[in-house]
Amino acid sequence: MPLCTTVRMLKEAKEIQTAVGAFNVENMEMAQAVISAAEEMGCPVILQTSSSAARYAPMPVFAAMIAAMAELATVPVALHLDHADEALVHEALKSGYTSVMYDGSKKSFSENVNRTKAIVSAAEALNIPVEGELGGIGGKEDDVECQIDYTDPAEAADFVAQTGVNSLAVAIGTMHGVYKTTPKLDIQRLEAISAVVDVPLVLHGASGLSTIDLQNCIKAGICKINFGTDLRIAYTQSIRDYMEQNPNKFDPRAYGKVARERVTEIVKKKLVITSNIILES
Repeated sequence: MPLCTTVRMLKEAKEIQTAVGAFNVENMEMAQAVISAAEEMGCPVILQTSSSAARYAPMPVFAAMIAAMAELATVPVALHLDHADEALVHEALKSGYTSVMYDGSKKSFSENVNRTKAIVSAAEALNIPVEGELGGIGGKEDDVECQIDYTDPAEAADFVAQTGVNSLAVAIGTMHGVYKTTPKLDIQRLEAISAVVDVPLVLHGASGLSTIDLQNCIKAGICKINFGTDLRIAYTQSIRDYMEQNPNKFDPRAYGKVARERVTEIVKKKLVITSNIILES
């Protein structure tokens, strides 16, 4: 089926209190793995590229590849641009992405509102949904170290009302990258935000969180959960293992297949949690 937007899948997730898994992918094999896992589990799925990935490969090329995969898929697939500035957002809108995130969280509240509102206006003309961010996710974001800046519920309500964003990424204690200590999530803050914000809420920095943490976030209002680091670690480690065991092999398809299979298993486990799938024993 053709690439779809995130509007319907997030709306339905909010209605039935589940979340849509959103997975950062870097190449064809990772994209294949995510879609294969989603098909096996019967779940809609969001494929994402970070700003650095969008700069690594031309966005029109990547969008065309994912669009071709979506046409062959049996589940809804959306292509989302993650954590981007205005220039990259506009490029994504022209390139065929079906969802975008403008991240103005490091700017003042008023500037974040004004810039996000302008992006929403441009995207609305193409029927493309926009994810905004208020507060700050900790850890490394495109190799830039960021501090956690918790989202204020009242500001979140005001931000959504002024900008018209379709979804909102909130900061409740998660971090991008690998957690060095056990994360402490502010679920009460998330519940307070959910009570005053009517659009789907997004959780960034989910790699490394426990099943209980993820389930608690979904119960408190999260409708989209982003995973990236876990997939990259699994993909790279699989290739390392393969080359150590097969030092004389040089066919990229051989180790690419192993890495793809490993990422598929990781994604399936995430989808069991986000979609509240009950596996038969």
